[in-house]
Amino acid sequence: MIAPTSVPPLSLPMRSPRPTPRVPLRPADARPRFTPDGSRELEDHLERTCAKIAAGVCGLVSRRRVDGILLGGGYGRGEGGVWRTGDGDRPYNDLEFYVFLRGNRHLNERRFGPALHVLGEILTPQAGVEVEFKIASLRELEAGPISMFSYDLVMGNQRFAGRDNLLAGCRHHREAGQIPLPEATRLLMNRCTGLLLAQERLQRATFSAADADFVRRNIAKAELALGDAVLVVFGRYHWSVRERHHQLQRLARIEPTPWIEDVVRHHAAGTEFKLHPERSTASRETLRAQQASLAALARKVWLWVEGGRLRRALASPREYALAPLQKCPELAGLRRALVNLKLLGPRAIAGREMRRHPRERILNAMSLLLWEPAALQDQHLRALVQRELRTAASTFDGVMAAYHQLWSQVN
Repeated sequence: MIAPTSVPPLSLPMRSPRPTPRVPLRPADARPRFTPDGSRELEDHLERTCAKIAAGVCGLVSRRRVDGILLGGGYGRGEGGVWRTGDGDRPYNDLEFYVFLRGNRHLNERRFGPALHVLGEILTPQAGVEVEFKIASLRELEAGPISMFSYDLVMGNQRFAGRDNLLAGCRHHREAGQIPLPEATRLLMNRCTGLLLAQERLQRATFSAADADFVRRNIAKAELALGDAVLVVFGRYHWSVRERHHQLQRLARIEPTPWIEDVVRHHAAGTEFKLHPERSTASRETLRAQQASLAALARKVWLWVEGGRLRRALASPREYALAPLQKCPELAGLRRALVNLKLLGPRAIAGREMRRHPRERILNAMSLLLWEPAALQDQHLRALVQRELRTAASTFDGVMAAYHQLWSQVN
């Protein structure tokens, strides 16, 4: 592949199957853990809470309809965050439950989604963190292509209902080397949007403790994502955040490029925050400097990933946003059309937007708003941002309001 930036780049590898390290989640005879080093009290609390949550789900949905209930996320993989407080260890991350129901997923979402949402709101105070339910279909998972989400869930979960071999038909989701390149783009899109939202908070007239915590949390997520995206490109992604960091360190030794060491350093900080999060007490000035520094590094990784994926040399976010490329070619035409019809209505049928996935609008707008400081002062770039976000706003706050709206629909 061509070298995507003027920065001395990593050489994008050819995508060939790579065996995934077979690291067991836990010894077969060990008690499942939710965290790597949380106290026994925290582990007991999480175990009781998850059992209560699973019982609540089965009370709302007939057991005959339930294929399985899996806890995913960090706690499902045994790497949930441990928040150290003066009163002992506390949970920090959301509890993400995947409820696999028989039948059509969309109908199940309409029938059971509202009740499960209420159940989550009831149990959240007892859990001490937000309880989330996602209705899923085992048949869809078995038939669907691998993604970062499916790989993480299949490789790292705790089962609270369902047969022992519930995921036996999902073996293809265990091959990390087969995660497609667009997944790296989607990860960076999500986490760089987090950096953009952090930038928005930092520019507000008032800056609260909640804002500081929001900014710090999104910086940490982006620190992880830069390294994780590089690992996806090289087929070395792993379900364990600790193993991912080891893989990234090994990669840095054989790919000596100026920014890879910075990526490793930030990945270490992101890993530590994920395992041992804390409430931020940093000042606005400190967080602004951290956000700006990380955004500059993210720019290099973004252009490298996208330049390699799209097979085009990209010198700047401006060039990326202006490039007349189909940036989501992997999404089928019918699917693009249906998504656009849902978001834009009948007027999408006659327009060129029917041929573009709306995610491309986020990719272009985000690239300019995060990395081109003068984008809204440049008449041409401002017009592009306004066109992508369907807004006449010309101020940063106004444009970000439109970005929020589109983001909530696309993400």
